[in-house]
Amino acid sequence: MSEMIPILGMLTGIAIPLAAFFWQYLEGKERRATILEISKTIDDPDRLDELMSMLDEKKSEPIDIRRGGVITLFVGIGIVALGKVAMGSLFAGVGLLVGLIGLGIIIAGYLHPPTSNELNQAVEEFEKR
Repeated sequence: MSEMIPILGMLTGIAIPLAAFFWQYLEGKERRATILEISKTIDDPDRLDELMSMLDEKKSEPIDIRRGGVITLFVGIGIVALGKVAMGSLFAGVGLLVGLIGLGIIIAGYLHPPTSNELNQAVEEFEKR
């Protein structure tokens, strides 16, 4: 039985990505079926384009990496707290690592503003001076 543990571990490493791809396929399949049904009932191409744009999941604005940095920082703080209270110094060290990575992401977000709105605001403030 102890020989099966590494094999099951390797199979799990293969099964998880395959399950994720299959899940994405099923989500896309439902979406494609919805688009097909809508296109069958609508004769106006302009209205069809409008509905297609509503179904499109693209975001118009980039993700603010500072938000992800704050989340990562607090996950690190939580791991440190868990390590101090229940698990030991190894978890406290891992939590410090994760927290410092989050802090680095926050700093990088302030050094390199990701959104066009922030860049436009910075340019406008500079032009006012």
